[in-house]
Amino acid sequence: MTNAAILLCAGRATRMRGAVADKVLAPLARRPVLEYSLRAFRESKVADFFVFVVRDAQQQAAIAKLLVKLKVPSKQVFFTLGGQERQDSVLNGVKAAPPGVNNVFIHDCARPLVSVKSLRQLALAVKSDGAAVLAHRVTDTIKQVPKDAGGQFRRLSLTDLQRDTLWAMETPQAFDRALILRAYQNVQTKKLRVTDDVAAAALLGHAVTIVENISPNPKLTHPEDFAWVELLLKKRSV
Repeated sequence: MTNAAILLCAGRATRMRGAVADKVLAPLARRPVLEYSLRAFRESKVADFFVFVVRDAQQQAAIAKLLVKLKVPSKQVFFTLGGQERQDSVLNGVKAAPPGVNNVFIHDCARPLVSVKSLRQLALAVKSDGAAVLAHRVTDTIKQVPKDAGGQFRRLSLTDLQRDTLWAMETPQAFDRALILRAYQNVQTKKLRVTDDVAAAALLGHAVTIVENISPNPKLTHPEDFAWVELLLKKRSV
């Protein structure tokens, strides 16, 4: 069984409000954000190849320099450009994986805390079930606003959602390569919009296995998130 990690690096980081020029290359506890995910994948040994979906040639050159530093063999590395939306970038990444790859791990590199243990559990799940996602239970009370609220949030009738049925999706999300390729081609052909890979697979009616993650795996979305993730990293090393 041959696997590839599709490492998404092409995001524009608009919600960083200009605090960092490139979120995945920004320093996090003195290392580039991308390095943490890459080290976890390499230590877990779940991926035979690494496909980096990049924003432009400048970012590709910076990542290539990091790979040399980390002694990642060039024969394991592939690059492709991202697209307008995340779903376009994923499709480009899946297509760029070399022939013979059976499964792909699709990972947002703005999640630097993915663990070796989680990757190995995910690898077992995708091997047996063809589709698996890292996720955690929702602990907050979640309420739904009416569809016709129109962005107005005063005096609303809120709907309660059953908390014990809710899970927050993370990455990596792992799939049989042929399945997720077909899923995203379907999204593209029908001009649909999805926000994660599970949603693309679900449009084909494919069931997905949840791998529960009890370790924090937050996404770096806002400038304030860097301090929080650095604190989590410090706790890991204690």
